Amino acid sequence: MLFYSYQAMPDFNLSYYYIFMSGHSKWATTKRQKAVVDAKRGTIFTKLANVITIAAREKGVDTTANFSLRIAIEKARAANMPKENIERAIKRGTGELNGAQIDELIYEGFGPAKTQFIVKSLSDNKNRSAAAIRHLFTKYEGALGSVIWNFEQKGVIRIMDEELTDKNLSNNEQFELELIDNGVQDIEKEDEGLTIYTQSNDLQKVKNYLESKNIKTETAEIEYVAKDKVAISGEDKEKVEKFIEELEDNEDISDYYANVNI
Repeated sequence: MLFYSYQAMPDFNLSYYYIFMSGHSKWATTKRQKAVVDAKRGTIFTKLANVITIAAREKGVDTTANFSLRIAIEKARAANMPKENIERAIKRGTGELNGAQIDELIYEGFGPAKTQFIVKSLSDNKNRSAAAIRHLFTKYEGALGSVIWNFEQKGVIRIMDEELTDKNLSNNEQFELELIDNGVQDIEKEDEGLTIYTQSNDLQKVKNYLESKNIKTETAEIEYVAKDKVAISGEDKEKVEKFIEELEDNEDISDYYANVNI
C-alpha cells in the first residue's frame, strides 16, 4: 500500500460542490455536481468540515494569517454550510471540542487505462480510508503505486467566463500582464473561463490581488498538476469517469488529481 502523511496546504448556492475535486476537470465537476448537490449535502459538509478542522489545527484560527483556513471558510459559506458547523469544525481543530483525530494522507496509484491519480484523504479512521481507496483502485483495474514523479504542486486559480465578461476582462491583455507582474506563471483560456497557475508560495499574493480588484474566483488552491497528460476516449473514458464519480462520493476523499484530459 502506498500512502504517506501530508501537511495541510493553502490549500454552494452549492455551485462549488466538491471544494477539492480538482482532478480531470474542475470546470466539468462543478457543473455536473450542481444537479445532484442536494442529495450529497451531508457528504459535502463533512468534507468541508474536515478541511476547516485541519487548517485550524495546523495554523491557528486567525484567518488573516491562516490563508488555508480563510479559503476553507469561504468555500463553506459559499456552500451555505451552517455557521454553527463551521464554528464546530474550527473548535475541533483547536481542541476546544472533543472528537476523533482527523488525519491527512496522500495515496498514489494507477486508475483505469493506466491513468495516474493522486488522492488526498481526510479521515478519522486511517484503516477504513485505506481499505476503501485500495478497493476503488482495484475495482477499476488499477492499483496503488508511485506516480507523484509526474506531478508538481502549483497554485491554481479559476475565474468563470461570466465573471470575466462582467468585469470586461475577456481577452484583456493589460489584465494578463498585471497577473504576470503579480506572480502568475501561466494562463490558460478555456471555454468555461480562465485558469491561472502560480508557484505555490505566490497563490495567496495573486488571490489577494484579484480580491483587491473585486474579481470573484471560482477556486483558489494548491493542486498537484500533471507534467504530462494523456487524452482518453471511448470505453476508457467511461471507466475513468465512473472511477472519478466514486472518488467524489467517498466521504473520506477530500481531493484527487489526475493526468487525464477528457
